[in-house]
Amino acid sequence: MASQPSTGESESRRAAPRTKRGERTRGALIAAAREVFERDGYLDAKIADISKTAGMASGSFYTYFDSKEEIFAALVEQVSEEMLHPHVRERSGITDPRALIEAAHRDYLLSYKRNARLMALFEQVTHIDENFRRLRVERGKAFAQRNARMIRELQESGRASADLDPMITAHALSGMVSRMANLVFVQQQRIPFEKLVATLTDLWANALQLRPE
Repeated sequence: MASQPSTGESESRRAAPRTKRGERTRGALIAAAREVFERDGYLDAKIADISKTAGMASGSFYTYFDSKEEIFAALVEQVSEEMLHPHVRERSGITDPRALIEAAHRDYLLSYKRNARLMALFEQVTHIDENFRRLRVERGKAFAQRNARMIRELQESGRASADLDPMITAHALSGMVSRMANLVFVQQQRIPFEKLVATLTDLWANALQLRPE
């Protein structure tokens, strides 16, 4: 795989389509890639099968992507955006910290459940592709940074323990939620959804020593 384009590098070489038709075609290819990757796995997925599933000639694939690695990176980007930017506060109008944490957990877990087969695949590819591993590390860092900002805001308002390092705490608590999502939705550990949301919210609130408004 060393001779193949880097997942992160190949993604960055392509400009976004300039027309609505181009956007639809690219989106159809990514949707087809998802189906093929989920069915065949990363190593056995073929560009010809992705093109066939999308109802296109292989030449159309190369109009939008240079390689299997590049379209996989685009799929990762699509799923990551869904999970990283739920805009819970803006959509719900929730201001209470505990309720906001609970709503964010609910959105994340529902998204993880919808994408469970892909999340399992992402985990596998992390161990066989160094470029993808780095991409995943960067995505995880962005997720932790978002949570660290929230923790810092709570500390500054006197509603969370000032003794905690926001970034380390964000990594630890985010990792806990992610691993529990994997346990339940990928490894099929039977835990009722509402109990999972409530328990993770309690653990976050206790760890932060969260105080009411």
